[in-house]
Amino acid sequence: MAFVVGVTGGIGSGKTTVANLFADKRIEVIDADVIARQVVEPGSEGLSAIAAKFGDSMLSADGTLDRAALREHVFSHPEDKDWLNNLLHPKIRQEMIRQTTQARSPYCLLVIPLLVENGLQSLCDRVLVVDVSEQTQVERASRRDSVSNEQVKRILAAQATREDRLALADDVIVNECTQEELNGQIDTLHLHYLTLAGHDTENQHE
Repeated sequence: MAFVVGVTGGIGSGKTTVANLFADKRIEVIDADVIARQVVEPGSEGLSAIAAKFGDSMLSADGTLDRAALREHVFSHPEDKDWLNNLLHPKIRQEMIRQTTQARSPYCLLVIPLLVENGLQSLCDRVLVVDVSEQTQVERASRRDSVSNEQVKRILAAQATREDRLALADDVIVNECTQEELNGQIDTLHLHYLTLAGHDTENQHE
């Protein structure tokens, strides 16, 4: 079983960018968002349960989950949001554990955007927070997703605070820098994680 580094950060912090840089070093990346989609794929128990509870109106014409319809429904029916979370969160957690157990790189990254909110730090040997200012979050996310600053701020208000994340961090990447400086932070942490995982770093030149 690989040494597990949990990666988290608020919207627009650059978690994917950071994870990709570790992946360039042949480190396996397990993404909770990808797993969340997998557990509701056609033929899955998750999708069958959702269709049984809410009806076929939650399915697209091709049989996949209509995420927009489901999101709109649970937004106005809080009790159904709780039901959905109780259905999916255990499945997502189980699959995250399965994939980290099977990881073959010296350590692996487990990218969980809502790690703090869902109390999932117990799945990780260390927690790495990708940190930027709220202003940077708003600017990046609104530009990336083509939404208003106000909409991004509403998402921020529903997430853990920057202070809450940093309080749980073992390591922090400050992602408001040049690419060269970001690469330097990645290089330093990569060697650190190899050492923590009990891997020989003598011949590491990346």
